Formats: sequence, C-alpha cells, structure tokens
Amino acid sequence: MSTLKDRLHTDLTAAMKARDEVRTSTLRMVQAAITNAEKAGKVEKELTDEEIVSVLSSEAKKRREAAVAFEDGGRTESAAKERAEAAVIADYLPAQLSPEEIADVVRAAVEQLGVAGEGPKAMGRVMGVVQPQVKGRADGAAVAAEVRRALGA
Repeated sequence: MSTLKDRLHTDLTAAMKARDEVRTSTLRMVQAAITNAEKAGKVEKELTDEEIVSVLSSEAKKRREAAVAFEDGGRTESAAKERAEAAVIADYLPAQLSPEEIADVVRAAVEQLGVAGEGPKAMGRVMGVVQPQVKGRADGAAVAAEVRRALGA
C-alpha cells in the first residue's frame, strides 16, 4: 500500500475516533474516489502516490467549483461545507505554487522553446513543457492563463 494511502487510512481512523464529521466524511469520499480510480479500466491496479495526488487534485477542484456554484446560487451554507472539504483535501496535496512561481516556470518554458511572441499557436507546446513541472501543485486554469499572458495571446 502506498504511503499516502496509509496516511489517509490512519487519518480517517483518527477522525472517526475524534468524531470530526467533516474530516471523516471527506476522507471516506476521497478513499471511495481512490478505489474507483483503482478499479477503473480493464485491469484493477493499486495507485501510486503520484496517481493518488492526481485523484486528490481532481476531488479538490470539484469542491472548489461546487463552492463557487453554491455561492452564485445563494447557498452559502453548502458553499462553506464544500470549502471545508476542499481544505481537508488540501492537507494531502503538495504545496501549491504561487502566481509568481507559476510565472517563472512559464517564462523558463517559453525561453527554452524560443516561442516568445508566437501567440496562441505555441500554447500547446508550452503547456506540454509546463504541465509535468507543475502537476498537482498548480491549477491548470491558472497555468493556462499565465501561458496565454506570456505568449501575448
């Protein structure tokens, strides 16, 4: 079993003993998402820590988007619940990059590829270089916005 999966299981047990309802329900939901990811596809397999981080990132993004949707709909209580769940999931994700750090990575990729000023047609190549470097540590939309800005698109 991966170390991250072990940590999730141990923390779930501790949350249940502490009667922390938000943490317990969130960790159960995360474990269900991991199990679904393991069983997806033709062959069942155990996920690596990197793959688990990918699942956690996806779940955190769902919570952030749901919180925004609830806020827009005037359901502040539901939005607060989604934000609390996102905060629990964030405890298991790598430290997120700041906007300045994202800009530095994008700037380096643009220089490396020599595509400065080429506009949107170079976006795919730049994203191909940047994504592996920021995977799990930055929101894809923020990275794409920074790439567009750097390319003058």
